[in-house]
Amino acid sequence: MSLETKLAGWTGPSSDSEQDKQDRTERMIRAAIEAHPAFEECTLKVYAKGSYANNTNVKSDSDVDIVVQCNDVTYWEEASPGAHPATFTPYSGIWTPDKLRTELIAALRSKFPDHVDTSGSTAIRIDSNTARVEADVVPAFNFKYYFASGSHREGSRVFKKDGTFLTNYPEQQLINGRTKNNATGGRYKKAVRIMKRVENAMVDTNYHREVPSFFMECLVYNCPDEVLTRATWTDIIRGVIVHVWDQLQGPEPTEESNRWLEPNRCKYLFHSSQPWTRADGRDFVKAAWNHLGLTS
Repeated sequence: MSLETKLAGWTGPSSDSEQDKQDRTERMIRAAIEAHPAFEECTLKVYAKGSYANNTNVKSDSDVDIVVQCNDVTYWEEASPGAHPATFTPYSGIWTPDKLRTELIAALRSKFPDHVDTSGSTAIRIDSNTARVEADVVPAFNFKYYFASGSHREGSRVFKKDGTFLTNYPEQQLINGRTKNNATGGRYKKAVRIMKRVENAMVDTNYHREVPSFFMECLVYNCPDEVLTRATWTDIIRGVIVHVWDQLQGPEPTEESNRWLEPNRCKYLFHSSQPWTRADGRDFVKAAWNHLGLTS
């Protein structure tokens, strides 16, 4: 089999049967939330995020990420003092991070008895079976970031069990991913799937360590559309690898406009809190180049 044929075969999403199980898993989680009495007086937004929602998943990462977001509470930050509106009423209701997590666990255990794992620091894991895939269910709250201009952007605030938190922008990731995919004639998401399957193949043969799925999506997102619209998949993947390798040489730029962003375009890809570094990106694409047998 030629390399071009192999890469073309790696462009597709999970199989239809796997997709059906993912969709069924999401429906079951939604049903568990809707059936839980404690949530009757709570304004919840339940939505999928990650590879499943963004249609960049492959069989090896076919689990489902579901966010259960409480919109009764809004956490916020501001770019400068006074950016946040001065007139607001502090929340004094029952929905604290601990309360939301406790009720969510109860709802899931009622629907999936003996299949709920709460040992993780952030997500509540639901084990797979023959009818469904694994799922990570994340309790979250509404979040707003206020700019000095007075405008704001919305995201989600996710609290870990130890009280620390993460801020995510899943809607922006979804929109920007679709925009880039349309601009490249559908090749952006296909290229992401190829890189994920290259990583899977390298891990399966102990050629390279495991790399986070989202990180690979970020690397491809930061490649120019011109690279992703080349004539063949071999040329596209060669271009992705070369671009990542060249652009991640040296330290993180001090000029903000030169720094790479996550697909949400709200967060820098490389900073001290990320679980990866620029060197990790270079190591991954170097291994991918050698594993695929590419030449200059």
